[in-house]
Amino acid sequence: MSVLAGRLVDRGAITAAYVGIGMAVTIAVSFLLIIPIEPVVWLLALPSGLMIGYYANQRSDRRAGPWSRIIANGIFAAAVTGLTMAALLLAVKALFFYADNGYRDQSAGGSITCDPGADCVYQRYLLVDDGARIPDLEAAGVTDVGSFTAFYWSSQLSTAGLIIVVTLLGGLGGAAIYGITRPKPLRQGRSSDGTVASA
Repeated sequence: MSVLAGRLVDRGAITAAYVGIGMAVTIAVSFLLIIPIEPVVWLLALPSGLMIGYYANQRSDRRAGPWSRIIANGIFAAAVTGLTMAALLLAVKALFFYADNGYRDQSAGGSITCDPGADCVYQRYLLVDDGARIPDLEAAGVTDVGSFTAFYWSSQLSTAGLIIVVTLLGGLGGAAIYGITRPKPLRQGRSSDGTVASA
């Protein structure tokens, strides 16, 4: 990423992008693995973008210069953050999708009889709320494991795309907020001994 420095974005934006990767990993691990509440990941996409878009310019100490550079800094850092979060979401989904062996607690009715992977996930969907999802799945054209797999991954890719877009919008907003509120450029002046001093 360092080749971008000085051309498209500031070095501070590259540092912010690495911070964004760490933030995305923390969010994904926290709310997809430790406490699996996926909607929290969606909800945190916008504030994550806002913070990283602002931070990219603050880290670059972008006091002056064109708005285009401020926006580029924010969008770049937000894009890296959003792509990381989306990739982690898909990776976790793939792990649970292909590793599902049908296990269920005895209190939930015991293990499901199915082939590991897509078939087990499909059977779980069919059993949710005593088959309440079946009409919705059929309306979406899902009638077997193959059509379910296509439907499932289409939904996951749409969610990942939404996370990227929302994070990018947040990055744009964060950059705009920084641009409006940024500190004024330091003024150069001369001290009594003739040396240049910052005011």
